[in-house]
Amino acid sequence: MTNTAKPIIRASFSDLEIGRRRTFGIISHPDAGKTTLTEKLLLFGGAIHVAGAVKSNKIRKTATSDFMEIERQRGISVATSVMGFDYKALRINLLDTPGHKDFAEDTFRTLTAVDSVIVVIDSAKGVESQTIKLMEVCRMRQTPVLVFVNKLDREGRDPIELLDEIEQTLQIDVRPMSWPIGMGATFKGVYNLHENSLHLFRPMRQTVAEDGISVRDLSDPLLDNHLGGQAIRLRKDVELLEGVYTTFDTERYLEGSLAPVFFGSALNNFGVRELLDTFVAIAPSPRQRYADQRVVSPYEEGFSGFVFKIHANLDPRHRDRIAFLRVCSGRFDRNKFYHHVRQGKSLRFRTPASFMAQEKTLIEEAYPGDVIGLYDTGNFKIGDTLTEGEAIMFKGIPSFSPEIFRQVVNIDPMKSKQLESGIRQLSDEGVAQLFIQEYGNRRIIGTVGALQFDVIQYRLEHEYGALCRFEPLPFYKAAWITAKDSRELEAFCKYKSDRLAQDKDGNLVFFAESNWNLQRAIEDNPKIIFSFSSEFMQIPLTV
Repeated sequence: MTNTAKPIIRASFSDLEIGRRRTFGIISHPDAGKTTLTEKLLLFGGAIHVAGAVKSNKIRKTATSDFMEIERQRGISVATSVMGFDYKALRINLLDTPGHKDFAEDTFRTLTAVDSVIVVIDSAKGVESQTIKLMEVCRMRQTPVLVFVNKLDREGRDPIELLDEIEQTLQIDVRPMSWPIGMGATFKGVYNLHENSLHLFRPMRQTVAEDGISVRDLSDPLLDNHLGGQAIRLRKDVELLEGVYTTFDTERYLEGSLAPVFFGSALNNFGVRELLDTFVAIAPSPRQRYADQRVVSPYEEGFSGFVFKIHANLDPRHRDRIAFLRVCSGRFDRNKFYHHVRQGKSLRFRTPASFMAQEKTLIEEAYPGDVIGLYDTGNFKIGDTLTEGEAIMFKGIPSFSPEIFRQVVNIDPMKSKQLESGIRQLSDEGVAQLFIQEYGNRRIIGTVGALQFDVIQYRLEHEYGALCRFEPLPFYKAAWITAKDSRELEAFCKYKSDRLAQDKDGNLVFFAESNWNLQRAIEDNPKIIFSFSSEFMQIPLTV
């Protein structure tokens, strides 16, 4: 039944807490420098003292946000990391996402939990395929986007050419906020167009560099003193830019139609401070969220939030399971009972935590924009909603029909329970999808990328002590099936039993061996509903 009660909007101290939240994600194509930029934002924000080390912890050679052992070995991010820190009286919630396309599903879900995004682009490679796909999600949600063109200390493409490509390929207007002086071997620094300041390049990989040099304007002789002949080129470039690009419009940025662009070198901490300072000045505070029955304002009195990520064994020593929840409205309080909408029961959380990657800190309260970790004993699924009683479900948390299918073969029968537990927990996390065929009790894993199987196999062995191998299956696509008439569904299942399974929640799934087989099944069975999106995860499909 629809809840028609009007939400209560408060005006109190909590408004200040909401107003100082900035929750954003960092996205890019693999190897563009996304995780490096994440590390340096933490460095400039004071969350860590030396790049690669969490404050007061020993120095590590790997990135703070890449905390899983397999991430350290592969040199890639395979799971979203959540990091919170304070900067200039603001509370920053930063989510570093996987860049590899095989883990895009985790990234897409993370984009539902942020209010804005920083896109990292390699100056030599320009806009790449994964960046295009991620931007499509941002555009659908009208998410404000800020662009950081990285690796200016290496030889790259012409900056004007890059700006044109960003506009045309990502379908968004741009406004350069800084401008590079040279590139690669001739790279001297950047000129901050927004503040009329010059920042000379000095490689500073582990510590924070000094502030830039303030100049009156482009005619200031300080430019000639520091840049020599490159000062003339800079003046010509800026004159061209001012003639081509309009002044920065904050409202257009917040609407998601204009992207400010910065240039720098994340590896050398260069251009990061300018990026961070501008970001905290213009990025949105927590925004309203769409639920199935109404729009939810962050300033409402009643608490609400949704789970966008689940991670088991964040600390392998304790075999914990954490549900990451984005607070959408009201205030979350430790030890208070909240309503689990899907299960229809009340839950209380004694040890909610904030995060710096895998490092946890117990919290007493949280506000809209915050991402908190809730210890979970198996109650949560991705997309679940918590409220103070209202029966609403937040919308748009995506999951995709898998395209690669492999059968799980247990190598060690003595570890069958560990294997079953591990596979179910990893599927709850969204790492992969689990399907069970009644005939032969066959376990099938479905993913959107082949690399996910390596991660699953590694984590099963090192976190659960279970050994397995994966055998390929000749399936093209999976579709969840239901029907308004149970007799129609029963008849379909009778003749397609060899290509049916149940997902981990008991919903029926049909496997097609080719696109032709899939289309034929759809055409021949007009009363059967074939679903390829994950909205079904939030409502029962049983008949």
